[in-house]
Amino acid sequence: MTGPLWELLFQGAWITVQLMVYSAVLAAAVAFGVGLARTSRLRTVRFLAGVYVEIFRGTSALVLMFWLFFALPLLGWQLAGLWAGTLALGLSYGAYGSEVVRGAVQSVSPAQREAAVALNFTPWQRMRKVILPQAVPEMMPPFNNLLIELLKGTALASLLSIGELTFEAKLARLSTGESAQVYGIILVMYFVIAFLVTRIMRLLERRAKASVGQAPQAGGWFSRRPLVPEHTPQPSTTGGGA
Repeated sequence: MTGPLWELLFQGAWITVQLMVYSAVLAAAVAFGVGLARTSRLRTVRFLAGVYVEIFRGTSALVLMFWLFFALPLLGWQLAGLWAGTLALGLSYGAYGSEVVRGAVQSVSPAQREAAVALNFTPWQRMRKVILPQAVPEMMPPFNNLLIELLKGTALASLLSIGELTFEAKLARLSTGESAQVYGIILVMYFVIAFLVTRIMRLLERRAKASVGQAPQAGGWFSRRPLVPEHTPQPSTTGGGA
């Protein structure tokens, strides 16, 4: 491939990264808001949050993207392709993330909540100082998976003619006729972006665990190694004892 085509792919990769970041920020805000609402003591709040989750988790992100880009202008609002894609992906993946938040919050030991009540903390102080610091480290691995899925979901935006990586690869393929080479290159580019995202999320996970006194897991570039004792004590066979 020639230099201009490489430049085209790198421009598409930059748009893909922007779309992923914007959607991830929106999805994180939705996940925390709806996830915490799912744990509310108010039944109405829990019901409304549950309705949101069921709707956006049960509908297609692609169809939602089409609706925001093609149908919403009929109601008087016109969204640019990038923002329609961001909104569709953020709302959809935010619904999945809200279940991660809910599960992590509810996994905090009841004894921790009771201790916070004994210290006369307000509900907001209990959430901010006791529950979330312990729940966030448990959220990081599932959030990492969702972020990788979100990265791959950005390819749907190519159907809105957004100049992200998959759309630019299609233009490069039409220009050169080399389908195997072009799509092989963008497979590698997606992998590199996903690998960098994973390393960043692992770093954030270790820092989150260190902030609450949990020992970080040791591991290589591609795997985690569980913490095990270096020497396993062996039963004694001398002296006739057990």
